[in-house]
Amino acid sequence: MKLDRIDIKILHQLQKNGRITNVELAELVNLSPSPCLMRVKKLQAEGYIEGYTAQINVSKLGQTLTVFTEVTLKNHRQVDFARFLAAVKKIEQVLECHLVSGGYDYMLKFVTSGIGEYQEIMEKLTDMDIGIDKYFSYVVLKSPIVRAHMPLTTLFQL
Repeated sequence: MKLDRIDIKILHQLQKNGRITNVELAELVNLSPSPCLMRVKKLQAEGYIEGYTAQINVSKLGQTLTVFTEVTLKNHRQVDFARFLAAVKKIEQVLECHLVSGGYDYMLKFVTSGIGEYQEIMEKLTDMDIGIDKYFSYVVLKSPIVRAHMPLTTLFQL
């Protein structure tokens, strides 16, 4: 399926507000409601829309700690990457895991209840013998900018 600028506008609006009504969405993308709904359903069927979630204000629930962690593996065979990823996927506190270029292999984003929980997780990971050579932790003090959506209309100008 090749996307056009209206499809991109639909995706852009839905990522900003997944609870928008079809009528409101149609108005924002300059379509009538029926063709707009058909496009949304097609975008879902084609896998462009993977789901809808609620954005939770975690600070209202209590204290949390966000930590970015650089991880370097001892070896760089496919089996080493697979073993590491299999272990990390099981950790609920890992919100993001990125294979990166540069001086280390992975960048992970953890959200935990505190430094103790983070330390416990890292100790378990290093004890598991999943190929971690070294890791560096960066505790987030403040997050002045956190966006939940990507600038689709500027990234994919059609």
